Amino acid sequence: MNGLVWLLVALPLGGGSVLVLTGRRCPRAVPALGVAVAVVTLGVAVAAAVARPAAGAPLFTGARAGLAVDGLSAVMAVTVAAVTTAVLLSALGEGAPAGNRGRFFGLMLVFAGAMLVAVTATTLPLLLMGWEVMGATSWALIGHQWQDPARTRAAGVAFLTTRTADLGLYLAAGAALAGQAGSLDLAALPLTGSPWLHAVTAGVIAAALGKSAQLPFSFWLSGAMRGPSAVSALLHSATMVAAGAYLLLRLHPLLAATGWAGPLVAWTGAVTALVLGVVAVAQTDLKQLLAASTSAQIGFMVLAAGSGGTAAGTAQLVAHAATKSGLFLAAGAWLTALGTKRLSALRGAARSYPLVGAAFTVGALTLAGLPPLSLWAAKDEVLAAARAEGTGPYAVGLAAAAVAAAYSVKAVHYVTRPLPEEAESGYDTERRGTRRICAATPPPLLALTLAAAVLGVLALPGPASWWERLTGDQGAVSPQPWEYGLSAGVAVGAAALAWWGASRPGLAPRAAVGWAHGWLHLERAAHFLVVRPVLGLARALAHIDDRVVAGAVRAAGRGGLTASRFARRLDDRGADRAVRQTARGTTAAARLARRVEDDGVDSAVRAIASGARNLGRWARRPQTGLLHQYYAQAAVGFVVLVLIILLVR
Repeated sequence: MNGLVWLLVALPLGGGSVLVLTGRRCPRAVPALGVAVAVVTLGVAVAAAVARPAAGAPLFTGARAGLAVDGLSAVMAVTVAAVTTAVLLSALGEGAPAGNRGRFFGLMLVFAGAMLVAVTATTLPLLLMGWEVMGATSWALIGHQWQDPARTRAAGVAFLTTRTADLGLYLAAGAALAGQAGSLDLAALPLTGSPWLHAVTAGVIAAALGKSAQLPFSFWLSGAMRGPSAVSALLHSATMVAAGAYLLLRLHPLLAATGWAGPLVAWTGAVTALVLGVVAVAQTDLKQLLAASTSAQIGFMVLAAGSGGTAAGTAQLVAHAATKSGLFLAAGAWLTALGTKRLSALRGAARSYPLVGAAFTVGALTLAGLPPLSLWAAKDEVLAAARAEGTGPYAVGLAAAAVAAAYSVKAVHYVTRPLPEEAESGYDTERRGTRRICAATPPPLLALTLAAAVLGVLALPGPASWWERLTGDQGAVSPQPWEYGLSAGVAVGAAALAWWGASRPGLAPRAAVGWAHGWLHLERAAHFLVVRPVLGLARALAHIDDRVVAGAVRAAGRGGLTASRFARRLDDRGADRAVRQTARGTTAAARLARRVEDDGVDSAVRAIASGARNLGRWARRPQTGLLHQYYAQAAVGFVVLVLIILLVR
């Protein structure tokens, strides 16, 4: 059964890659093939959640690639696969954006596969790989309609912001190796030696907050709403933005090991839930409202992670995934039908399209935290975990719950108002509407809405105990009866106040509305505090490179050229002269040698030869052939030899 976990990630990754590469050849078959792969992946995810497989393989020296489906990752795997299937089903008709459908469906599957890798990874290197693919495919999906410069810019902002935060995971990996944690297994990270433990924790927190659009990184989610609605339904409900919260929930032992990380994460989540909730209230665009509410709702999950409420945060994650993906699909259906997503132009949309309107209303009331819907129960679990850690995060979280009711009811108020007489004048502001709902949209939308409504059963005493065992959070703090009553009263009161104030937008100060409507102007602040200084530093370094480094190179080149010219002059004036003089001397020496050879050596040779000839003639003369002459010659020779001996002695 260990191969089941490899199949879980290989199906969407492989199927999506094939669709990206070959989708243009069979565009009509692409949607059906994409949905088929998603359905099979969902079946494998359910089987893996039951079997709990684990597998590993060598990756590189000192590290392994490990995958495992435990209780927590089983919940996430099924959630990701289910939402992916629902979103791709809704895109069978007109829900998919125009353009290359093979690339769209393929990238959606590859993204889902990367998310499944990230949630089942047991080692940091494999988590990093899934994390990187998620970032790259999210950029491609947000900017799918790349012909629009605004969409590509929004994709670039989202990618660069999340990538900047993602550097924290590389910091964590390096610190874990330096701290000799023993391995890069996620379970071993809390064992990292100090001070590297603090660096590991800080890196993980930065990466998680950036991916989940928490303060101060939340602004990238606003621009990401320029992407297709199906992309928002998948990336910004159950997958990408939830990945950071899931990582913090999974690595709560790491947060607890430092002492400071837990409170920091809890306060960041609580403040984000409150402040981004206020931002959502100020929005006049439906997708922008849903985007800001996503950051706010993810804030509750981060609050749970910092407070040690793993079961509560996971319940919030699952309930929010079903709720928000359904709301994004409804917003996309209206955008396709009416050509707009401005709240003022969507008045009466729920009455014009009752099925979508009913689903949207249930989803929005669930998002508001009204009892007995799922997010009411899940939010109370989160607030109970926060109260166990301190009164401050609990109070801020309760205020954020009131704001959640306000922005949710505001959206319901607009879409359920009577249809204005000149409704057509507000339509088609972004595209030409079809004035109908695609037949593929209602089934997955209703399924998600039903799940959003009933998942609150996980907070009941029996299912709650099972859920805590499943997520490994046994002994979790349960809400007291008065906490249920208090949160319900706060949500109902805030909802009533929001309904009353929705038709009176002038009640809020204009400056405050502008501040919140612009997402706290965090993107502008990032431009001035980060982008401009970095670009200024880059220009300064480029100036140094041009003036100093390149100048030194040019000076060295000029010096070399001058030296070569001088050397050439020396060569022309000195070396050539020396060569000519040497040549003259050599010529004179050659002439002298020739004279010596002619007058000396040759003359000596000729003299020796002449002497040898003369001696030869003289030697032949005694050879007469007469015996008496030979005898006389011998006697003379003997006398001469005696004389020599006598004289030498």
